[in-house]
Amino acid sequence: MVVDKPGGCTSHDVVGRCRRIFGQRRVGHAGTLDPDATGVLLVGLGRATRLLRYLTALPKSYRAEVVLGTATTTLDDSGQVTATFDMSGVDLAAVQAAAATFVGDIEQIPPMVSAVSVGGKRLHELARAGIEVERAPRPVTVYRFAVAAGSEPGVVAVEVDCSSGTYVRSLAADLGTALGGAAHLRRLRRTGVGPFTQEQARPLDALGPADVLPPAAAVAHLAPVTADAAVVEAVGFGKVLDADWPGDGPWAVHDQGGALLAVYERHAGGRVKPSVVLAPH
Repeated sequence: MVVDKPGGCTSHDVVGRCRRIFGQRRVGHAGTLDPDATGVLLVGLGRATRLLRYLTALPKSYRAEVVLGTATTTLDDSGQVTATFDMSGVDLAAVQAAAATFVGDIEQIPPMVSAVSVGGKRLHELARAGIEVERAPRPVTVYRFAVAAGSEPGVVAVEVDCSSGTYVRSLAADLGTALGGAAHLRRLRRTGVGPFTQEQARPLDALGPADVLPPAAAVAHLAPVTADAAVVEAVGFGKVLDADWPGDGPWAVHDQGGALLAVYERHAGGRVKPSVVLAPH
C-alpha cells in the first residue's frame, strides 16, 4: 500500500493502525518518516512484508521549507534554537547557487536524531539522554536540489530528489553553513519513493481493502521473468535453478497470468536462488 502518513505520528504508529484496519499481524514499512513529516510511506501486509527489502533502497523525493538564520538541536523546527545569524542579505540566487554545490555524490554525517546505530545504541536514544557521539560520514547522492522563493522572508521552498539514506534536514543545515550562517528544516513532505508518488498515496483514515496493491507492484522495478509450467512448480518448492535469465538480477518471477511467484537472485556458483517465495506448493 502507498499510505499518506499524517504529521504527528511515527511510522510505527502507521504500522499499528494498519494491523488493526486489516486484521494482519505481519505488517511492515519501507523507510521511516520523521513523526512531524508527512507523505509517502510504503506499507506491506502479510507475506508481502518480505518484499519490503526491495523497496527500502529506492530513491526518494521530498518537498520542504528551509528557514535561514537559525540553527536547532534537531536540524528542524522541533528542536531548540542553538544559534542565530542575520542572513537578511542572502538573496534567492545565492541560495540556489549554494544548493547546486550539494548535487551529486556527497558525504553526510548522520544527525544525532537519526535511527543510525553507534555502539549498539540508536543515535536518537543517545540524543534524548543528552549524549553526543562522533559519527562517520556516509556517502549519499543528491540528484536534484531545487530552491524557490518561500512563503515569507528568510524562508525558501526546496524540492529534493536523492538516494535512500539521505537526510534532508542535514542538507538544510549544511546549506545554511555554506551560506555563512545557519538554517533548519520545516514542513517536510515525502512526495515519492521510486515509482510510487503522492498522487497514489491514500490517507491513513481512509484505507480499505481496495487500497492493497498486488505483490507484483512492489517489485515492478525488478527485471521480470515469466515462468513456464516446469519453472512454476520448481519455484513453488523454492528450488535453486540453472536459468539463463538476462542481466544480473534480482528477478521478479511471475506465472503466465502475471501473479508474482518469487524473487530470485544470482547465486555465487552462477545459479539463481530464491530470496522470497510467495507461490504456494
